[in-house]
Amino acid sequence: MRILLLSDIHSNLEALEACLAAAPGWDLVVNLGDTVGYGANPNEVIERCRSLGKHFVRGNHDKASAGLMDLKDFNPLAGLAAIWTRDHLTPGNLEWLRALPQGPIEVEGLPEAQFVHGSPIDEDEYVVTARDALEPLLVSSVPLTFFGHSHVQGAFSSNPQDGGALRPAYRTVGQSEIAQWPPLNRKSQYLINPGSVGQPRDGDWRAAFA
Repeated sequence: MRILLLSDIHSNLEALEACLAAAPGWDLVVNLGDTVGYGANPNEVIERCRSLGKHFVRGNHDKASAGLMDLKDFNPLAGLAAIWTRDHLTPGNLEWLRALPQGPIEVEGLPEAQFVHGSPIDEDEYVVTARDALEPLLVSSVPLTFFGHSHVQGAFSSNPQDGGALRPAYRTVGQSEIAQWPPLNRKSQYLINPGSVGQPRDGDWRAAFA
C-alpha cells in the first residue's frame, strides 16, 4: 500500500497542490495536523484535503483556529493568524475542524503504525532532537510513528547504529526532487516526520511530504 503523508499545510493551497502534483501516486492519504493557520486559504485547503480521504489528526493551529485552546502560548503573529482563520472559516469547516481527533490514531490495515501531530506522549510536544525522541520511542507500542509539528523532515530511530537521527538524501535542483530515505530496520522503532507542506523550517524552501 502506498501512503501519502501530509503535515503542516497551514492553509497554503499552492504548496498543497504542488505536493499532490509531485507525489508519484498513492492509495491512502494521512494528514498529520495543522491543516490551517498562517496561510490565506483555509477553506480551500480543508476542502481539498477532505476530498483526499478521511484520515486526519488535529494540530495545535487547528485547535487554536477552532477556538479549542488558549492563544497565550502562541507568538503574537501566530495568534493573530488563528483568529483571522477562525473568522474566515465557513460554519461547516469550523465544525469539521473542531471534530478532528487527537492523535495518536491508528488506520485500518496498518497495524504497525500510528499517526500523531506532536508525539505519542503529548500531541503538542516538539520532537526536534534525538534526545526529544528518546521517551516517545521507548513508550511507543508500534514500530512506526508518523508525526509532524516541527516542520523538519527526518526520522529518529531506537537503533544506536542509526546514530539516533536520520535525514533523507535530497536530490539537487534539475534532478528528481524526491528524497531517498535510508533503509529501515524491521527490529527497530522509528519516529518519522514527512516535513511541512506549507511552511518548511528545515533549511530547504521546497514543500515536503512523504
